[in-house]
Amino acid sequence: MAFDFKKEYKEYYMPPKKPVIVDVPEMSYIAVRGKGDPNEKDGEYKQDVGVLYAVAYTLKMSYKTDHRIEGFYEYVVPPLEGLWKQDGSENIDYAHKEQFEWTAMIRLPEFVTEEEFRWAVETAEKKKNTDCSKARFITLKEGLCVQMMHIGSYDDEPASVALMNEFIAEQGYVNDMVNERQHHEIYLSDPRKTEPAKLKTVIRHPIKKG
Repeated sequence: MAFDFKKEYKEYYMPPKKPVIVDVPEMSYIAVRGKGDPNEKDGEYKQDVGVLYAVAYTLKMSYKTDHRIEGFYEYVVPPLEGLWKQDGSENIDYAHKEQFEWTAMIRLPEFVTEEEFRWAVETAEKKKNTDCSKARFITLKEGLCVQMMHIGSYDDEPASVALMNEFIAEQGYVNDMVNERQHHEIYLSDPRKTEPAKLKTVIRHPIKKG
């Protein structure tokens, strides 16, 4: 049976519908950075997400090619994730999505090295006839965070964020958004097939002792 990160690491992908504190270890990702409204039709965000999946599935299906990756095992491609920020603000203003700066990303299995990543980018470009040059191999160690499962529209996330902020204040923590430690979302639902009210999104914020 294919390894499923969501099932094997439930503490990171399946939190309860109330805030909890978690210590997130270092993970590697395929990542693409950009700016602007993610809902823009045929916009930069949607094109770049396509790049992520092109590279992700090239790696996943590598065992069916002549290319062999040391330590490879069959796995389910992990869910799409995103780091979001707006210049000069720790908070997210959903009324001005055109100001978003984002890092769209998909987690990589530990056997994917930078060398194997480069192979996947080059192979995806040839097979998919797609420019994958924006794809980057990054490592991210978020460390101490607060997270919860948000059920509903992305625009309704401020209510969940308010619960998280209240919870960490009670526990003696404050938000610690700096550098790559940003507002983090993990998308467990396909918005093309799911009603907005039923969307499942993990919201994660980095924290530190107050």
